[in-house]
Amino acid sequence: MLNNPLVDVAVAAANAGGQVTSKYFANLASLEVADKTCQEESQGLVTNADLEAEKAVAAVILKAFPDHQILGEEEQRGSIDAEHLWVIDPLDGTNNFAHGIPRYAVSVGYYRDGQAECGAILQPETGDLYTAARGAGAFKNRSPVKVNRQTELDQAMLAVGFYYDRGPLMRSTLAAMDELFGHGIHGFRRMGTAALDLVGVGLGQFGGYFEFTLSPWDFAAAALFVEEAGGRVTTCRGEELPLAKTSILATNKILHPAMLAIVQEHAKPAAENND
Repeated sequence: MLNNPLVDVAVAAANAGGQVTSKYFANLASLEVADKTCQEESQGLVTNADLEAEKAVAAVILKAFPDHQILGEEEQRGSIDAEHLWVIDPLDGTNNFAHGIPRYAVSVGYYRDGQAECGAILQPETGDLYTAARGAGAFKNRSPVKVNRQTELDQAMLAVGFYYDRGPLMRSTLAAMDELFGHGIHGFRRMGTAALDLVGVGLGQFGGYFEFTLSPWDFAAAALFVEEAGGRVTTCRGEELPLAKTSILATNKILHPAMLAIVQEHAKPAAENND
């Protein structure tokens, strides 16, 4: 178990967000659901649970660190250049949530000078808590976890995520999946929450996970969890992960070269079509 005051705040903030989301999930009739759009393109759903949970998460952080900044999916707009930055997703998996599917998470990550230092991911409907701190390991609840040791793609179950684009970006994702299927993988799981997909890599459930477009609040805490569990995380072009909208490839490290060789070819047209 991690003994770190920053982790303690991340956990407290995630729990505060989880209390809000669980309240709404228990009474879905109270949800107010809207479709976020940007330049006439759907950006997914947003609910009153997202907005209220983000306020609850931010309140815990700012009470502990009033001079820190917060970057969130909904209303928090901290600068990525801030020395102390919390990157939060109060409800990762809103589409699941709005449809009564109990697979969603509250994600809270802390960055110092642009580097992830710690994070907490809470799965409210199971009560499972995933934490990580740089150099100190990754934990499920109180137990340390590690990635699996699969050496070949034909030993692996993989996870994948789709952005809201239903055109060229989707076709690039499907093409990469088709090629990976040709290597005898055990299958794909599309769970609908990037934070928990990444956690699945860290837990050893998945040998790898990729998505061609992802926002920083989706991976801020969970990418560190993968790395601290012994995995590797890059963009789908093999570059260092930026604190910005990007593609992402996370693996048990051993499978990274094999997966990268496949997804990077499909990431190029995906990026061109997403500019």
